[in-house]
Amino acid sequence: MTPSPSATAARRRAFRDLHRAGCFVIPNPWDAGSARYLASLGFRALATTSSGFAWSQARADGSSSRDAVLAHLREIVAATDLPVNADFESGYGATPADVAESVRLAVATGVAGLSIEDATGDPARPIHDLGTALARLRAAREAIDAAGGDTLLVGRAENLLHGRPDLADTIARLRAYAEAGADCLYAPGLKTREDIAAVVAAVAPKPVNLLVGSTSELTLADVAALGVRRVSVGGALARSAWGGFMRAAQSLAQHGSFDGLAGAASGAELNALFR
Repeated sequence: MTPSPSATAARRRAFRDLHRAGCFVIPNPWDAGSARYLASLGFRALATTSSGFAWSQARADGSSSRDAVLAHLREIVAATDLPVNADFESGYGATPADVAESVRLAVATGVAGLSIEDATGDPARPIHDLGTALARLRAAREAIDAAGGDTLLVGRAENLLHGRPDLADTIARLRAYAEAGADCLYAPGLKTREDIAAVVAAVAPKPVNLLVGSTSELTLADVAALGVRRVSVGGALARSAWGGFMRAAQSLAQHGSFDGLAGAASGAELNALFR
């Protein structure tokens, strides 16, 4: 059930406040149960993961329909009282007008924020040219503003995930997205302290989201010291869950061994959480 307008407005205010100072972790659940568990740990906001959701539906990342994603957003928003940022991929639309309509529908689910990528989904031409990317982001901005303007818009530059390790172009895109109305900037694939600091400085004072999708020598304190405002983990929690499941299932199938069940969560604990 979608939260009331007053509850939605309160979540969005709280979400914007989180971006004003400090550094927070925004973990990525892939279903209602994982969202509820993350909320129980004290996190202050959640973000969906397109990959984690797709895998839960036996689909590859990037292949979920707009209707399926909107239904998923409603499920995650309803699962807890926390603000939710939507991984809205490239906006589920061929044209800027289509993106605007998709964003209008996403805002109506009650999300507190949503991200728009500049990736095309076409391996031969993986990144939109800057003019097209800006038109799509501006359409998202206009749709949010028409709905009241309180949903946070994240502009994502996808170069580093698609074989284009061009930090200068990535920074130029992020600056352009900020000027086009993005409230928060995100370049998944940043790894080094130097590159992270360069991006933070380039778009200041607007906040930056950092993706940490695997083990890293950087701690949360390190990241905060670099000026990052929020940290997400993308599909990493879902991959971790899949990793444990796959190891246990493979051990059973290949060796007839039940050893993989040794690390299983307590049924009593899970029942208590969801009761």
